[in-house]
Amino acid sequence: MKTLNVDVAVIGGGTAGLGSYRAAKAHTDSVVMIEGGPYGTTCARVGCMPSKLLIAAAESVHNIEKAPAFGVHPQGDIVINGREVMDRVKRERDRFVGFVLEGVDEIPAADKISGYAKFLNDHTLQVDDHTIINAKRIVIATGSRPAYPGVWNELGDRLVVNDDVFNWDDLPNSVAVFGPGVIGLELGQSLNRLGVNVTMFGLGGQVGPLTDPEVMAYANKAFNEEFYLDPNVQVESMKRVGDQVEIQYVTKSGELATILVDYVLAATGRRPNVDNLNIESTSLALDERGVPTADYYTMQTSVDSIFIAGDASNQIPLLHEAADQARIAGDNAGRFPEIRAGLRRTKISAVFTDPQIAMVGETYKEITTRLGTCGCFETGTVSFENQGRSRVMLRNKGMLHVYGEQGTGRFLGAEMIGPDAEHLAHLLAWAHQNKMTVAEMLDMPFYHPVIEEGVRTALRDLNAKLRLGPDMIKHCLDCGPGC
Repeated sequence: MKTLNVDVAVIGGGTAGLGSYRAAKAHTDSVVMIEGGPYGTTCARVGCMPSKLLIAAAESVHNIEKAPAFGVHPQGDIVINGREVMDRVKRERDRFVGFVLEGVDEIPAADKISGYAKFLNDHTLQVDDHTIINAKRIVIATGSRPAYPGVWNELGDRLVVNDDVFNWDDLPNSVAVFGPGVIGLELGQSLNRLGVNVTMFGLGGQVGPLTDPEVMAYANKAFNEEFYLDPNVQVESMKRVGDQVEIQYVTKSGELATILVDYVLAATGRRPNVDNLNIESTSLALDERGVPTADYYTMQTSVDSIFIAGDASNQIPLLHEAADQARIAGDNAGRFPEIRAGLRRTKISAVFTDPQIAMVGETYKEITTRLGTCGCFETGTVSFENQGRSRVMLRNKGMLHVYGEQGTGRFLGAEMIGPDAEHLAHLLAWAHQNKMTVAEMLDMPFYHPVIEEGVRTALRDLNAKLRLGPDMIKHCLDCGPGC
């Protein structure tokens, strides 16, 4: 068996692994990256990029369907060619993966170790049955994988996860989606708009990542206008019947219903890929899920020489977060023992449904946990149903809640569902990271007519409730009509 002695070993070749490798390389040439599967990121292969390709196809259909409301009437029936839809998804997906692989190809071959790593102790890894690596420092960047109840495996190839969807050659007739989270909502709504009969189920009443009860209730209502969604379903049975799956469940009205679907799409969350690393051979402290605990600002675990980054850290499973964590973990592994706190940006997340969902800064749940409901914060609100630009575009669905701290007037965070929420969230995230007060945010320029005027309305409502500004004036003249 071959033996290597290195300064830094990075386990994983995805977003976090590649970022950690490059950051560590800035300090030492003695760095290796270990990858057992195909190189390329979850985002490019089976995550954010292929899902947005499917969403784009669905949006094109939806825009044609709502054109008559503008007095524009397309001639003839809308024909959705599932094979052509999936062909473009896969072609463009492969193109994005190719960009990632170009970067991987630039890494020296000697720095890339093929195989799956397991810990022998805090400083030693074994890669398959061919290499022992003695590393002064180690970065765990093994990513995550879909998680679902093991009993569902009895459904065989009728059970799919998001990874499988992007390998379809054609669109099915029907799908039951379990899990109305980010993945479930995005794929479920897209498939529905592309002509697939979608039924969506959840447990516990959760819709998307939202924590604000009012915003979540609006989201539940909005999606139910397009397809059946029960976020707290009672499933009586689920079994394979030929090439379909039979599901018996109790409807929201309390009746027993039975459906047959071509596929069950499991979108019930993801599990950090740390359970096959033989972590029990280390002295790492683990959380309740068996994931190594780590400092939020340094990504250093309980073992000084071991760092963790990306989805494997079980902190915030988003690409931009994985990239930031990788930069911090790799930099600290490379410069060890001189550890530095890295920049952790304001939290921002988006769900690319229609209307979109977005969250910025502290969530409603985090704020109420920290401050309680004693009046230490207030909520400003706006509805997009009568917001001027939103109505012009017939995209007038949604609501925005912004949160501010009593006394200081500091902007704490926001949760929303609405048009162009991805862009509104960025504006609010920049304000939050700069620790702006609500009054300072209101001093910023707002054009007319734009959807962003809805943000101003919510901020004015919040400022009035914080007793730091005048009471809200309905249809204020300086806002222009429809604000």
